[in-house]
Amino acid sequence: MKTYDAKHFVISMRLKPEANTLSEHYPFNLSAVKALENSIEFHPAVTFIVGENGSGKSTLLEALAVSQGFNPEGGTKNFNFSTHASHSDLHQYLRVVKAIKKPKTGFFLRAESFYNVATEIERLDNGPGGGPIIDSYGGISLHEQSHGESFFALMKNRFGKQGLYILDEPEAALSPSRQMAMISLLHQLVGQQCQFIIATHSPILLAYPNATIYEIRGDKLTQVDYEDTDTYAVTKQFLNKYESMLEILLEE
Repeated sequence: MKTYDAKHFVISMRLKPEANTLSEHYPFNLSAVKALENSIEFHPAVTFIVGENGSGKSTLLEALAVSQGFNPEGGTKNFNFSTHASHSDLHQYLRVVKAIKKPKTGFFLRAESFYNVATEIERLDNGPGGGPIIDSYGGISLHEQSHGESFFALMKNRFGKQGLYILDEPEAALSPSRQMAMISLLHQLVGQQCQFIIATHSPILLAYPNATIYEIRGDKLTQVDYEDTDTYAVTKQFLNKYESMLEILLEE
């Protein structure tokens, strides 16, 4: 497999010391946030963060994205809309170490608010003085495509070289075969000096080779190998013995 000499844009992240006084309050009481008392190092190409629902993965990615100038609901750094101001002030308590070289482009994708991003793209495209913005996303309204198709249109057309991409559960819109296709697209973009930081539950995406994987275990972000993640182990156990697993799960 061809490998690439990817370059960092975001090098590491940790909590500022003053966050210690807030440890009993949301979102500082979440496992993923508590884990940032120790610095985590990002891979220059692909970093995954995995963990159970409610552990704080999305909150962590949101804070990182906001600290880098992205809109809390998603989009590029040029998006400044707000449909529901629900993001925390965690970004103010992050110490993010960045490389000297800045990304040329970027995108923050949140599966849960992608509809709002698609709506904002249409609003900007049709507004006074607006240009053909949708052409940058494939030329077809993202609302006129399935969730999975619109995400692929975004990734193929809007994601460019030397970009920083922060993706929160991108697999939510994708079938297993599309997740495999995403690995191929991701690899092409890594070859164009892009950096990805991804929160995911997908055992398919996690298989991307040579990535750094952090798993939320207790109040720690532990760097693990692919086959040591709970995501891989649980999926493998179920698929290898799904009949006996179903008997256990469906017991009355």
